[in-house]
Amino acid sequence: MKCLAVLLITLVLVPLIAGLYGALHDQLSFTIAPEYFTRFKYDQFGFKPAWFGGHRPTVAVIGFLATWWVGLLMALFIAPLGLMYKDPVRMRKEIIRATGITLGIAILSGLVGLAYGWSLDSVPNGWYLPEGLVDPAAFIAVGGLHNFGYAGGVLGLCTAVTVMVWRRKRMV
Repeated sequence: MKCLAVLLITLVLVPLIAGLYGALHDQLSFTIAPEYFTRFKYDQFGFKPAWFGGHRPTVAVIGFLATWWVGLLMALFIAPLGLMYKDPVRMRKEIIRATGITLGIAILSGLVGLAYGWSLDSVPNGWYLPEGLVDPAAFIAVGGLHNFGYAGGVLGLCTAVTVMVWRRKRMV
């Protein structure tokens, strides 16, 4: 019964953690490239900054909405997988470890994407770039941050699941 409680708490907390990460992530993104939001994300989400009290709160809402569901997908993998640990304390520790691995790899991947974006001389094929940007280099860099961050989330989740299974097999 306690393991079921850990599972349910994970299904609630991990999406919230992911959403908070997204809100903070997008604050950094907005600091680097405000146009990424004013010329792209606001339209994509259909938001106006006045609705939320200005740019920063709007960016935080966009970040939360863009990532909470990734946390839910993550939780849908790691929470049931955590049930292979019969002890709820151990289950909780392994889920926390898996969450940390996933977030850590997503953060590192995003930073690699930011560096990659800054290193580009031109827009990669298929990347959206609005006309008349004041700072296209920053827009591209933040695009790299976002794209690589999502890819890192997938890589992080795969790594976390592998580590959870490997650690469980070591216990047997």
